[in-house]
Amino acid sequence: MSKETILARIRANKPAARALPNIPAFPYPSTDLHAAFTDLAEANASRCITLSSAAEMADFIQVQFPEAKQIASTFADYAGNVDLQAIESPSELKLVDVAIIPGQVGVAENAAIWITEEACVHRALPVITQHLVLVLAKSQLVGNLHEAYQKIQIDGSGYGVFIAGPSKTADIEQSLVIGAQGARSLTIVFID
Repeated sequence: MSKETILARIRANKPAARALPNIPAFPYPSTDLHAAFTDLAEANASRCITLSSAAEMADFIQVQFPEAKQIASTFADYAGNVDLQAIESPSELKLVDVAIIPGQVGVAENAAIWITEEACVHRALPVITQHLVLVLAKSQLVGNLHEAYQKIQIDGSGYGVFIAGPSKTADIEQSLVIGAQGARSLTIVFID
């Protein structure tokens, strides 16, 4: 039997098109998304703070990370001292002490924040830095992942990731290590 005969039979037996099922809404039970997000983020070893304006970022970074020498920032209101455009290899980021990256959407049900490659410049930045600072406006919070996927354009970037907490690992002896394979700390800065 020829290839064309097989393909013709497959096309002839193609099932009729069906409409996709309606996906129900899954409303998040809390109306205070910021409080819900913060509670889960802090339980997940993250730190959450709120600044009244982006202009306070410089003072916050100086106070929280006084010994940081290499600061990479893609947040428009804070210029770091690492030129991310000049980085040719992700291995050059290994000396970054603090990375400051804007998030697109924060999810209250799991305290995860969506970031894209455009926001990072380099995919490795959020996991190779010692300390990660994600910046998010409170207005960018949603209740659950269903709502988050309605807000993000999943194919709009070559890379995107939800980040929920600093890197962690645990072994069979029930010993939890924070910062094992990625950022040692995650600070979420909310801008009012």
